[in-house]
Amino acid sequence: MPTRLRNALSAVLIALSCLLVPFGALAAWVLYGLADTGRYVATMAPLATDPAVQGAVADSVGTGIMHHVDRELEASPAAPSPATVRPFVHDAVRSFTRTEAFRTAWDAGNKAVHDALLRALRDDRARTVTVDLAPVTAQVKRRLTDDHIPFAHRIPVRHTAVRVLPARELDRLRKGYGVLEVAGFWLPVSAAVLAAAGIAVAACRRRAVTATALGTALGGAFLALAVALGRRLTLADVPEAVHRPAAGAVYDALTATLRTVSWLLVVLGVAVALVCRFTEYLARRRRASAGPAADPAREPTRARV
Repeated sequence: MPTRLRNALSAVLIALSCLLVPFGALAAWVLYGLADTGRYVATMAPLATDPAVQGAVADSVGTGIMHHVDRELEASPAAPSPATVRPFVHDAVRSFTRTEAFRTAWDAGNKAVHDALLRALRDDRARTVTVDLAPVTAQVKRRLTDDHIPFAHRIPVRHTAVRVLPARELDRLRKGYGVLEVAGFWLPVSAAVLAAAGIAVAACRRRAVTATALGTALGGAFLALAVALGRRLTLADVPEAVHRPAAGAVYDALTATLRTVSWLLVVLGVAVALVCRFTEYLARRRRASAGPAADPAREPTRARV
């Protein structure tokens, strides 16, 4: 095969490989990271001690409890005013978020949500994804009762199905999940095969390795940029500014592995490219020092005086 054709084919294969690198890393992260319940719960567990997440949970749970408390107070003529009870309820819920019981409930709630979502994605039925958070309400009620909050014992602990994902969005996510199940394995494998083929057919393999390394570093930088842009867009969609720090903490926890992978690709690619350039420099030095030495027999004789 002519050298020019080999170099052109090598460039095409390496370019395709480098294009697949960020998409392969993203698909593998979703499939083997987010789609694994154990890894997901372990990733979310440290957020139970994050002040922003605790505040957001306290506000949401406290508002839900007060909704039921208001009904109970309205039904009782001798009951205190809701404005009097509300600060005690919110303080008790915030105190509850700092306990070991909350961390246990947090892990159980995340596991329940993740299991329900995975079952829905792997099922063909069109239904709304729901989860029962009654155990969390029961623990909060017990804490309020122990603190002698008025009417805390009358808070109903109903097994209410909290909607996690509407049915109209489930079908779209199910199709995307099916694609990711295939892409999460085959995209990284295809990227590696294309890179190896591009290096194998190249006329100068050292330059091909350098190009592959730089392309991989560029793909990693693109992935890191996409993660940062996704964070900004995600926080912009959060309706309440007070909950954006909590949403940011959740996003950062979920994408921590992806950010690490992206920067590893950048560092590894640049390091391999520098090694290739250094070895090329050493090879040139060796060729220059091993050049033909001057032959004394061929030196012109000086004219004798």
